[in-house]
Amino acid sequence: MKKPIPKIYSFLALTAFLCSCSQNETNEIDAKAESQQFKIINVTNHDGKPFSTGDSKTTRTGKYVDNPGGGVMMQAFYWDVPAGGTWWDTVNSKVTAWSNAGIGSIWLPPASKAQNGAFSMGYDPTDYFDFGDFNQNGTTETRFGSKTELVSLITKAHTENMKVYADIVINHNSGGQSEANPFTGTNTWTNFNGVASGKFKRSYNDFYKNSYGNNDEGAFGGFPDLCHASPYVQDWLWLRADGVGKYYKNTMKFDGWRFDYVKGFGSWVVRDWNANVGGFSVGELWDSNVNTLNDWANNANSSVFDFACYYKMNDAFDGNNLALLNDDMMWKRNPYKAVTFVSNHDTDEISNKLLAYSYILTHEGYPTIFYRDYEEWLDKSKLNNLIWIHNNKATGNTSILYSDNDEYIARRNGYNGNPGLVVYINNSTTWQERWIQTNWANTQIKDFTGNSSWYPTTQGDQWVKIQCPPKGYTVWSINQ
Repeated sequence: MKKPIPKIYSFLALTAFLCSCSQNETNEIDAKAESQQFKIINVTNHDGKPFSTGDSKTTRTGKYVDNPGGGVMMQAFYWDVPAGGTWWDTVNSKVTAWSNAGIGSIWLPPASKAQNGAFSMGYDPTDYFDFGDFNQNGTTETRFGSKTELVSLITKAHTENMKVYADIVINHNSGGQSEANPFTGTNTWTNFNGVASGKFKRSYNDFYKNSYGNNDEGAFGGFPDLCHASPYVQDWLWLRADGVGKYYKNTMKFDGWRFDYVKGFGSWVVRDWNANVGGFSVGELWDSNVNTLNDWANNANSSVFDFACYYKMNDAFDGNNLALLNDDMMWKRNPYKAVTFVSNHDTDEISNKLLAYSYILTHEGYPTIFYRDYEEWLDKSKLNNLIWIHNNKATGNTSILYSDNDEYIARRNGYNGNPGLVVYINNSTTWQERWIQTNWANTQIKDFTGNSSWYPTTQGDQWVKIQCPPKGYTVWSINQ
């Protein structure tokens, strides 16, 4: 049974509020409040549990340990990164700076040898145990480099107290030889008995259709569809000590998994992998329906990318309707299993990216930063500032204070001595100001982005006026 998102709507008693204001502010506040029709939406739909990023650091160079629903993840690649075997070294050269900025984990592209050899992005896997150390598919190194370089990168990341997630493609395989297939009555490209590593050899028995059935949840791109119902396949993927999952975790030292195209197989596959192998996991379930995302995450016992949030942000920021941010998203349903993002190697639709990053880096969920956004396309100093805010201020559950077409204001309510924050996003072309209610009485606050020079003091009833620049954002918290 699907549970609708519980929201608590509380309309503020403006009469009581006005009585507590000083006389010279009453008229201005009354006009503001009347025009805004203040409404606070408390997002308390995870049983009231506080949401925290973990250890609170006070320095820009603090190291952060990631956890499901906390920290910041870097997608450390994009589609068609430079070929030539240099990518592992490129990422290696950046992990110290990323860690100093507060990034706690990196997600790497599929690391094993694929059909297209030195030119493959890894999503057409042939040999799960060839990391660039076997001469296979026309090359020894993968597009990204050698096994030695990959191990060096993982070791360096761990030295910097960062986790490393492997992109795992287990829906389909590619690069097998042709063989007669009695289940299809034709020849199929399903003979992987000659893989150079000699591990996880496969034949037509290990792909649909076969003795276990005609198909599972979905095939992809005409590739041979791996049969997870086969005990042999299960054994090699996640059960045996020298199988794919445990070899990646225990020998290669990966800390977690990004599962590609999970629509192609049952959620039980990820659940069984996680139960037998362990580590953080997130599934790519490309679906904007929150019920679908939440059901899969619960059934798989895994995090899931918050495509519902992604598409709402696209419509809100590019469609000039920030009120859409009131709608349901995975991070509101289950923040500890929601991985939020602004763009990735497959999709890049949002134009107002800094506004979107200001949203995911101040709200609940496990935010992901896209390599090209950070290293090439956006202002790195502004992203670093938002990462710092996320790691130091973004604690507690969320109350949406105000939204309309152009403006959105939300409050993180703080946790365990951390005061939380108020984020103000303005998609209009002019400066905006709003009276809002904080959790702080008679306290000076400031904008931690530096976009506003105001240092207002909250009133005894916790109300204060804040501002936000055009096409910009501010993030307010106690001045300390």
